[in-house]
Amino acid sequence: MSENKFMWAALLHFGANMWNEIGNTRGREKRSHDQGYDHVVFYRDLWDAHIEDLKKAGVNTLIIDLAEALQYKSHPEISVKGAWTHEEMRREIERLEAMGFEVIPKLNFSSGHDVWLGVYSRMLSTPTYYQVCKDLIEEVYELFRPRFFHIGMDEETAAHQRNYEYAVVRQYDLWWHDFLYLVDVVEKCGARAMIWSDYAWDHADLFFERMPKSVVQCNWYYEPDFDNSNERHANWLTTFDRLNDHGFDQLPTGSVFCDVDNLLKLTKYCKEHIAPEHLLGMMQTSWEHISPDFMHVHQKVTDSFVSAKAWYDKNK
Repeated sequence: MSENKFMWAALLHFGANMWNEIGNTRGREKRSHDQGYDHVVFYRDLWDAHIEDLKKAGVNTLIIDLAEALQYKSHPEISVKGAWTHEEMRREIERLEAMGFEVIPKLNFSSGHDVWLGVYSRMLSTPTYYQVCKDLIEEVYELFRPRFFHIGMDEETAAHQRNYEYAVVRQYDLWWHDFLYLVDVVEKCGARAMIWSDYAWDHADLFFERMPKSVVQCNWYYEPDFDNSNERHANWLTTFDRLNDHGFDQLPTGSVFCDVDNLLKLTKYCKEHIAPEHLLGMMQTSWEHISPDFMHVHQKVTDSFVSAKAWYDKNK
């Protein structure tokens, strides 16, 4: 893949256990990612059809959230029923690359989204935890051989875990120690780390003091308003500007979660507010499985790429 291509990236979910424990429905909404599963949720025909639709819409990058859906050779105990073997995943990566996609792996190591780690999610910041994280990153890197590796790290707050049966939050120097450790593992493999940037929303000074410039920032903004009339939303939105001012490479992220036109609006905003050399592309999210109950959501995702890319191509 070209180092200079503008990435139109879709986040796709293989794994699911990043938001809630299996059997815990407390405070959950009726969305596919609001529950834990003891098996992989995957529909081959729907997956293939959606991939074809994304290709036609101009998507050239797929970020695959693996979680518990891969049979890890280093730690098979965290995989669930139906998890893909290395051979199955490698064949799929090669098929997607042959279609013209760049394929990027994602493992979320935020303590708010790490149920997929099984027993190790309850060993946070211990020698065992560090070794397991290293093993998994190295294993996934060898399988994908990617330019980038998304490590998540979003929403690690007490509020986001208020309905969890087991809640734990890293703060201050410990958060930074663990984050920088994960980045170091990724970089020693040969990839650049990507993270969600919402830590900067409430800790801007510390974020810009300690965040390595090598880490690609995926700040996300899902709201319909772009006029800064809402102070809270304005903080999230203008984080793109602050990241730009500090010289970070960015892959801004939108969603059909709140507004079907969000990606188009976000593309317009980011083209105006982020220097071209630091705007690596745009990412779109659905936060749903590719399954019969949610294909209407994925159709919105596809349509959003068509409109955003058409505007960008006309105005670049």
